[in-house]
Amino acid sequence: MTSPRNAPRVSIQTADFDLSAEVAALREGDRGVGAVCSFVGTVRSRNAGDEVASMELEHYPGMTEKSIEAMVDAAHARFDIRGARVIHRVGLLVPGAQIVLVAVASAHRGESFQACEFLMDYLKTRAPFWKKEQTPGGGRWVDARSSDDAALARWGIDS
Repeated sequence: MTSPRNAPRVSIQTADFDLSAEVAALREGDRGVGAVCSFVGTVRSRNAGDEVASMELEHYPGMTEKSIEAMVDAAHARFDIRGARVIHRVGLLVPGAQIVLVAVASAHRGESFQACEFLMDYLKTRAPFWKKEQTPGGGRWVDARSSDDAALARWGIDS
């Protein structure tokens, strides 16, 4: 396994991820880590009252990674964290599949919790992904919700 200093902070990938392996890599070689907070998002089987058969996620290679890297930099500047890892999947996913991982390591739990939530709020509203759900009524694009915008605004960031 790679040490956190050599491991990528951001990955956009079609392959699934292993939460345990990612957390272990984030902690490896850093005895100052006292807390790790993680969030895993999955594809829901229902959205906006409709069954969801699948979700397809698209991104703009290069631009997406750069945007998320800047967000991780902002988390480091705002919170006393020792490391962060963001994985976002793209491609065709079915209900129950893992979509996103945000993991944050810090010396104490409060900073990990806050930075993890900050990163997720940013991802939900600002990361350049396009999501299309397949429902019985056909395909539809998924937009950020106003509650997502409000979550980001509480960090002093306009959506």
